[in-house]
Amino acid sequence: MKGAMISMLVMIVMAQLVVKPGQAAVTCGQVDASLAACIPYLTSGGTPAAACCDGVKNLKAITPTTTDRQAACYCVKEAAARYPNIKEDAASSLPTKCGVQMNIPISKNTNCQK
Repeated sequence: MKGAMISMLVMIVMAQLVVKPGQAAVTCGQVDASLAACIPYLTSGGTPAAACCDGVKNLKAITPTTTDRQAACYCVKEAAARYPNIKEDAASSLPTKCGVQMNIPISKNTNCQK
């Protein structure tokens, strides 16, 4: 009886974690955590820290679908709005400086529907 109850509980939890088609699996918390080490670079320029570039690589890894990338784009825009001193040129060059080719623009002004 106890084993069956645990199995049912595990099944319920797993069902809640299943992502529906067209629904992004990435969260703003994941995006924020990935880019947190980039804030000094984004506000001051220079060279991004290794931890920042690791975060950019992680962001690419957790956004394999168009839906994920669009969700991450909205998260980036939301995060950028909290830091009014982000330099647009530093933000747009971040993936290149980290050697990462990605389809998520890092900017306050990007159209996330494209």
